[in-house]
Amino acid sequence: GHPPLSSIPLVQGSPHEVSPQDKTLPYNAIPNTGRSAWFNLFRLWRRNQFQQMHRVMERNFQQLGPIYRENLGTHSSVNILLPQDVAQLFQAEGVFPRRMRIEPWAIHRDIRNHKCGVFLLNGEEWRSDRLVLNKEVLNPIGVKKFLPFLDEVSRDFAGLLRQRINRNTRAALTIDLYADLFRFTLEASGYVLYGQRLGLLEENPNAESLHFIRAVETMIKTTLPLLYLPTKLLLLTETQTWKEHLKAWDTIFEQADKCFQTIYQEFCLGQERRYSGIMAELLLKSELPLDSIKANVIELMAGGVDTTAMPLLFTLFELARNPSVQKDLREEIFKAEKENPKDLSEMLNALPLLKGAMKETLRLYPVGITFQRYPTKDVTLHNYHIPAGTLVQVGLYPMGRSPQVFQDPLSYDPGRWLRREDTNFKALAFGFGSRQCIGRRLAESEIMLFLIHILKNFQVDTGSKEDVKTVFGFILMPEKPPLLTFRPISHIPQSRGQH
Repeated sequence: GHPPLSSIPLVQGSPHEVSPQDKTLPYNAIPNTGRSAWFNLFRLWRRNQFQQMHRVMERNFQQLGPIYRENLGTHSSVNILLPQDVAQLFQAEGVFPRRMRIEPWAIHRDIRNHKCGVFLLNGEEWRSDRLVLNKEVLNPIGVKKFLPFLDEVSRDFAGLLRQRINRNTRAALTIDLYADLFRFTLEASGYVLYGQRLGLLEENPNAESLHFIRAVETMIKTTLPLLYLPTKLLLLTETQTWKEHLKAWDTIFEQADKCFQTIYQEFCLGQERRYSGIMAELLLKSELPLDSIKANVIELMAGGVDTTAMPLLFTLFELARNPSVQKDLREEIFKAEKENPKDLSEMLNALPLLKGAMKETLRLYPVGITFQRYPTKDVTLHNYHIPAGTLVQVGLYPMGRSPQVFQDPLSYDPGRWLRREDTNFKALAFGFGSRQCIGRRLAESEIMLFLIHILKNFQVDTGSKEDVKTVFGFILMPEKPPLLTFRPISHIPQSRGQH
């Protein structure tokens, strides 16, 4: 186990609370966690605290107040907690919002001579790619086209669970769903992006696709220890971690290249046209070069597996230990299906509580524990002067659990998002503004359709009512996945429509 956080000397200085009438204080007056960037990094490494960075950050806010500075290896940042400060940051992000560059990923692209996608790009190049992608991935018209693909895979997953239950004499299934959710999210993402089913929900899934999942897991796992090291050091060293990272990305690109070649060949042969996924649409419209299309689809594919699987797992766990919420959601789903039997898009819009449940999960368990911006002009945050170009990080995990921001923050209450409370800049798991997560609508639709088919067909229970212990491995994940029990619902209203 990890040493208790209380035993780790993390911060220097004391909280500096300021009142609104005080004059703006200089940047150097912001409380900090220690001036030596490399000593701070060494301390995290020595205490094995990389996996607890979300809790380290939470404690720093508790001790230093809602804004503090941190120097960590090659990174120097200002970390903020309060929604009103995030709103000020948004005002200063400029026309080309810039996020922190993930150097290990970018170096892989440079070494292998691959193009970068919008996740890694900045400036005009980012904007031109992004405007094209928005039409297929974020725009409601584009989203509506791929909803049936996600619905099909979600139905199939529910069918797979039912088959397993039918083989069990107890008419129930108790399972660690961790690996199955990875298979589901890769199957769904692959279908939407490439218009191809990968066969991951079959009894004996394709070994190549399972190899891809392992590559994505390795890529995520190896990113964090490489993140704060200098670029030159990564290029000069041949550490096992760096070798694994490069190999994982190579596997991800190889898998994507095979799908790309298949689609491109069919495209060149002039096959009869119907909607067959995002990549085919991008090829058809020819608004991006081929290498840009490939780069962006790869980022969507690699980024959409873990980052959708984890919210699904945490949501199922919270619904299992909050049966009244689960019951309310099920009733809302049946009602929405009855009123919108033929239109998936309309049905999803008629599920405010389910959307609230998704927001509530991402509040308590954000996939990324922070997101970043570099303000393009000087900005005042919590009465401190922040110079243009400073890396500012919003602490999503600490914000979601802060009593300064949320009433009764540790309770799972989807209804809080439906009441007349001020929720501005509080649901930030996908970021904000023009640089919000490009896969946001894909992830939200995938999560909602999955939950619809699970809750229509099964009662979800858990024997454990304790909080799930989480670790940070570049994304937030459970230290040990919870066991969940699925029982078929004996009576399902007959009036539900077919899509």
